[in-house]
Amino acid sequence: MINKIQSICVYCSSSNRVKQEYKDVAVETAKIIAGAGKTLVYGGAKSGLMGIVADAALDARGKVIGVITEYLQNLEVDHTSLTESYIVQTMHERKTMMAEKSDAFVILPGSLGTLEELAEVATWRQIGLHTKPIIIVNVDNYWDDFLSLIDRMIEEKCMLEGHRDIFQVIDDPKDIIPALNSFNPDVFDVKSKWD
Repeated sequence: MINKIQSICVYCSSSNRVKQEYKDVAVETAKIIAGAGKTLVYGGAKSGLMGIVADAALDARGKVIGVITEYLQNLEVDHTSLTESYIVQTMHERKTMMAEKSDAFVILPGSLGTLEELAEVATWRQIGLHTKPIIIVNVDNYWDDFLSLIDRMIEEKCMLEGHRDIFQVIDDPKDIIPALNSFNPDVFDVKSKWD
């Protein structure tokens, strides 16, 4: 599967206040993506884990594509040394372009924006708009509460049991490439959502 994947979108925090462990994971993730010869796609910012992941991929001689809104660019939070940069008008355009330019999604620790991006690409996968891998890097159990909420959705019959397989959950970035290699786009029947 990894040979079919040319670009990997990373969703993560723009906060500079995150703990060092998360910064280290961002660096390791970027090195793995660049080392595999894949393009990193991300939200175009220079701050927080977003800036760290971009810089680490560039330092590893990787290609980095950033997509940011004009509004955020005007706040001077855009990264100006990327391989390719795109300025769009709305957050919807930003997320759409990032998804279109990506063959897989990797989720690191983040806040509301990261949660929204994760939920959106997962929803698109659930209803069959794409069949791309979604890998949650659950470092230090960061995403446990989200995964518990998914379990509650299943328990309450709001979500099918099989749709838990929308995500691949790993604890360490070193498992990103094996997760991509083991990805099965046919883990569930999209039409079963409405049964």
